Amino acid sequence: MIKTICVYCSSSDRIDQVYFKAAEELAKILVEKKIIVVFGGGSSGLMGRIADTVIKMNGEIIGIMPNFMKAIEWDHKGVYNFHFVEDMHARKKKFIDSSDALITLPGGSGTFEELLEAITLKRLGLHDLPIIILNTNAYFDPLIEMLNRAVEQQFLRPEDDKLWDVIVEPEEIEFYL
Repeated sequence: MIKTICVYCSSSDRIDQVYFKAAEELAKILVEKKIIVVFGGGSSGLMGRIADTVIKMNGEIIGIMPNFMKAIEWDHKGVYNFHFVEDMHARKKKFIDSSDALITLPGGSGTFEELLEAITLKRLGLHDLPIIILNTNAYFDPLIEMLNRAVEQQFLRPEDDKLWDVIVEPEEIEFYL
């Protein structure tokens, strides 16, 4: 049973509103289902919208952030349950260790890194968490195509395409809960 979900996502405020809407809808669903949200702890972008929504709905949220980010005050001031870690590597490990499932929303290089490391670690048998990609606005189509191409060209095993699932609408997360 899934009680805690880690949300990987963007910290950019400059992105299209369609992504903010999807993040907010996802957060609402998670709170309504009494799921604890684990996230990167930031106050901007989709991270901030997720946190703001969870807090507004009196849900439970846990931020995980490296000390250097706290030192430059990137932490969301409304989140009171924080785990501060040494570095980005420790952060990614803590994300996985603290969660029953992982969901990735659109983001940049940090989000890609988190997602691909989670897939790699699952492939190596180091965790068995569901990995869900929320493909809002077809954002992840090129990455999904690349992963499928890696399977087709035998860089990944045929069964490796079962390491992740793709959903298009936030409501589809309910299937996994």
